[in-house]
Amino acid sequence: MKNQKSLLSVDWSKLPVPVDDGAARHLMHLLLPAFPLPATDGTLVSLSGLTGRTVLYIYSLTGRPGSDLPDGWDAIPGARGCTPQSCAFRDNFAALRMAGAKQIFGLSTQDTAYQREVVERLQLPFSLLSDAELKFGQALSLPRMRVGNFTHLRRLTMIIDDGLIKHVFYPIFPPDKNAADVLAWLKANPL
Repeated sequence: MKNQKSLLSVDWSKLPVPVDDGAARHLMHLLLPAFPLPATDGTLVSLSGLTGRTVLYIYSLTGRPGSDLPDGWDAIPGARGCTPQSCAFRDNFAALRMAGAKQIFGLSTQDTAYQREVVERLQLPFSLLSDAELKFGQALSLPRMRVGNFTHLRRLTMIIDDGLIKHVFYPIFPPDKNAADVLAWLKANPL
């Protein structure tokens, strides 16, 4: 754990702030691709087939206590903060649902077994989806980053209405404020 002080206590002022590089502009008003993603609850979820409003937050990598983050992780703008972001969605879950989010999911390129541990440890009231094969990310041309031997998706959040991307939050910083920003948007844009 030499390069990881705490997964929850992050001094955002010491991290580089991501800038809008335009890599998510093309997503607005796209229909999601129709293929299933494995979820931590054991189901397969096809986001394109869900009815109502869905909140999908995409994160790069959730660390585990006692495990090192990739070398240089904190120097990558927007990489750090997946655990605080997930906890913020957990803590705002009921309010997000009351504001119109029928479904809430997190998504990363980590495999489902890894994500299951995260759901249990953080007591998330929603499932995480795995795009370990990057099919979803490639189909939508989601912003990515290569770190070591792994490709990770860059952090962004989508509001999806009946399979259509209605709004995109990108870049996101600090990540622990993303759920509050989504909640404010949902309240200002009811179905």
